[in-house]
Amino acid sequence: MFESIFTATTDNTISIGTSMLGIGTAVLLGLIIGIAYMFMCRKERYNRDFIIGLVILPAIVAAVILLIGSNVARAFSMAGAFALVRFRSVPGSAKDIAIVFFAMASGLACGLGYVTFACVFVVIMIVILILLTVFNFAQPHTDIKQLRITIPESLNYSDVFDDVMNKFTEKAELRKVKTTNMGTMFELSYNVVVKDSVNEKEFIDNLRMRNGNLNISLSVAENDNNNLN
Repeated sequence: MFESIFTATTDNTISIGTSMLGIGTAVLLGLIIGIAYMFMCRKERYNRDFIIGLVILPAIVAAVILLIGSNVARAFSMAGAFALVRFRSVPGSAKDIAIVFFAMASGLACGLGYVTFACVFVVIMIVILILLTVFNFAQPHTDIKQLRITIPESLNYSDVFDDVMNKFTEKAELRKVKTTNMGTMFELSYNVVVKDSVNEKEFIDNLRMRNGNLNISLSVAENDNNNLN
């Protein structure tokens, strides 16, 4: 058994033609994955550095697999080298993590020499991702927005905006109240679903008449877990 291990560590060679084919295909697939991700996030803001990382990730994985091959000693040394690297990044969404694993899987297939399989796999996954995006799969039906209203401390906020909310929103829920400006004011945070026919400027103007023309902001809800029932 030990003789077979040492034989595997000394007889491994890398074919230039095979390696260039695998890495070149990995680069092409990474570019396709990056373009597909930009299409998926065309209505959102995406990070340019993340896109570049997606493009080069399959080639890097393919190169690592080519270097390791069936060489046990290289596999252990490569694992030790990667263990010394500490990656720092902003936590991404589940979609971003899945795309990263998708890019790694395509690079792994290219590095192992399964170029045809890698191409077919990427094409199938890209088609699925595009279909999910085009048909807005799992997209919430209601457009929940976050409304922040600053009011003076003397104003009773419990029901001062009820009639305005009933007129301009389908649903409104007070999520948070906090003091601001050294405790002289309150900031109210609502989750609201604005009616389709409502003019948002008119909505805000009516709120300004109640809060003394202090700060008001209306934006997309930051957390999907705040969905209204």
